[in-house]
Amino acid sequence: MSKNEAMAIIEPAASRVRDPKSGRSIWMAKIIQKSSIVEEQLSVTLALAEHTEEEQQRIVEAFRMQLGNIGWTGSVDISIEKSNNIKTPPPPKDPVRGMSGPGMGAHGGPIKKLPIPGIKHIVAVASGKGGVGKSTIATNLAIALQRQGRTIGLMDADVYGPSLPTMMRVTGKPIANEQNQIIPKEAYNIKCMSMGFMVEDEEPIIWRGPMVMGVIKQFFQNVAWGELDILIVDLPPGTGDAQLTMIQAVPISGAVIVTTPQKIAVIDAVRGVEMFRKLDVPLLGIVENMSHIDVGGIRAYPFGKGGGENTAAQYATPLLAQVPIDEGIRLGGDMGLPSALSSDPIANPFLDIARQIDEMLFS
Repeated sequence: MSKNEAMAIIEPAASRVRDPKSGRSIWMAKIIQKSSIVEEQLSVTLALAEHTEEEQQRIVEAFRMQLGNIGWTGSVDISIEKSNNIKTPPPPKDPVRGMSGPGMGAHGGPIKKLPIPGIKHIVAVASGKGGVGKSTIATNLAIALQRQGRTIGLMDADVYGPSLPTMMRVTGKPIANEQNQIIPKEAYNIKCMSMGFMVEDEEPIIWRGPMVMGVIKQFFQNVAWGELDILIVDLPPGTGDAQLTMIQAVPISGAVIVTTPQKIAVIDAVRGVEMFRKLDVPLLGIVENMSHIDVGGIRAYPFGKGGGENTAAQYATPLLAQVPIDEGIRLGGDMGLPSALSSDPIANPFLDIARQIDEMLFS
């Protein structure tokens, strides 16, 4: 097995193990020094000479566990580099996963971003945690912007939990053009790309060879997006290495943070805000989803009140909308008929978000 194939197995596991010295993952901290695979035995050398024995043991045990979690069933031989000539990267100067300051890459160097030909703006839709309705906001925002006359693409970067095929009611495997680029699927005049097009609905996505970042980079670089005013990117939840690496790969015009009003969601949303700030990505605003419910003229707040509004005020950024809990929004997502398509008031919050973002990007 080649070195590249070995690294394809190692990277997703190493990206989930934290280095206590630098605060980064052991992958981003360059602790993986050597690797090889011979007859189902994975051999890895780790640069841990500057770590205590306790730290070394914790890292090795966590790394073994993560290799098992990604599906590696062979044996594992982990050795520790004894030379002190290998230096552990210095601790980060800020708390965002090892970033050393605005405009800096994961290793402290300048970020090299490659624009995508034909795409005027890339807008990231993100959340600090799952379950807050991020994909619902992303799909409806794409529809709302298209209704305003913009040419739109929608990229589902949540590789492990792709929801775009269901929410946009588009199926089938994409094909390649003569330039060996993937031709995106289309729904409601929006160009769409998702890992969900590549696998069956019931098929689990368990990576051993092709890695998450490889797929996401393909979606950016090897998809025939054509001319787009805006590419909406539905990011995976959280603030891990995958999100950071992707944000650093392409120029992002701005980010929309989705949260619910409850305290635990807001805490995670703040982490997302801080991540974008450290990476010099403009914050377009906050969307407070599942904000309230109206029954018989009475408004209730089942998830609390004011979380998104307070976060927006804290960071002096717009509160783009407070989207209510509405059965129609849920049904629209389940049926592949996004609520932003409707002529009823249910579409208004999404149209309002789109209007504000359009003004920010094009005025």
